[in-house]
Amino acid sequence: MAFANNPKYSGVIPPVVTPRTADGAIDVAGLKAVVEHLISGGVTGLFVLGSSGEVPYLTNTERELVVTTINAANAGRVPLVVGANEQTTNRVIEEGRKMVELGADALVVTTPYYALSNAAEVEAHFRAIHAALQVDIFAYDVPVRTHVKLSVATAVALAQDGVIVGVKDSSGDDVSFRQLLLATRDIEGFSVFTGHEVVVDGALLGGAHGVVPGLGNVDPAGYRRLFDAAAAGDFATAAKEQDRLARVFDIVYTPDSARVSGGAAGLGAFKTALVAQGVIDCNKMSVPMVDLNDSEATAITAILAETGLL
Repeated sequence: MAFANNPKYSGVIPPVVTPRTADGAIDVAGLKAVVEHLISGGVTGLFVLGSSGEVPYLTNTERELVVTTINAANAGRVPLVVGANEQTTNRVIEEGRKMVELGADALVVTTPYYALSNAAEVEAHFRAIHAALQVDIFAYDVPVRTHVKLSVATAVALAQDGVIVGVKDSSGDDVSFRQLLLATRDIEGFSVFTGHEVVVDGALLGGAHGVVPGLGNVDPAGYRRLFDAAAAGDFATAAKEQDRLARVFDIVYTPDSARVSGGAAGLGAFKTALVAQGVIDCNKMSVPMVDLNDSEATAITAILAETGLL
């Protein structure tokens, strides 16, 4: 599978989790270990300060520590794609400028949130950020968090003018995703990534350039095998790998929903799996999320063993 439009970014770019110590501090040593785990697994980039990195829970000081730590550990081996996560345009510009100074090669930017915007304001938002920073920008389409769906028309207009270099689509809208792939497939250098863990083979078959999987923290090598099989046109192998990864993804369903929020269940499962794999020491979550308990960890460990990750 050769991409006719020569995308600047492709492959597997996981959103890096942010480990904490038992007392709640950023686990710098653990964060470095996660970077090594991911790069050893064959990832093609690192997405820092994304949803799986618990970005809305991090203080400004913690955000800076996370980016500088990952940048140093990465040492230029793969592109560093960093979330500039703020509500409105000028706040994103301020945050994005800081992240570029700390080592970001590209920024990931959502539509405005909290503020009530229309399509014209969404487009103006991205254009203003690009004009101010002149850096590669991925539009992050995640309406479950922003409550605004990035339209295909807006994404295409921004792509055609070089305002954005790609879209990370976590919308769950398969029709819109396919329409975006079709509408941008001839735009030189442009990328469309899926943010969903269990339908990656289908996305790649449709022409997607890569995946940004939270589960990639747990099994980066599996996602790289999936991508490579699809790139070689071997979709039977890709589907088999995807089936195994779908079973690995069941770890996010093991926490007790009466005790643990949906967000804490998913991110806590990733961290708990990394503890079981010996990558990090603690599955501590950001306040006010609760940590997964021993029985939940046991269930996660069983799935990891079943799927060849222990």
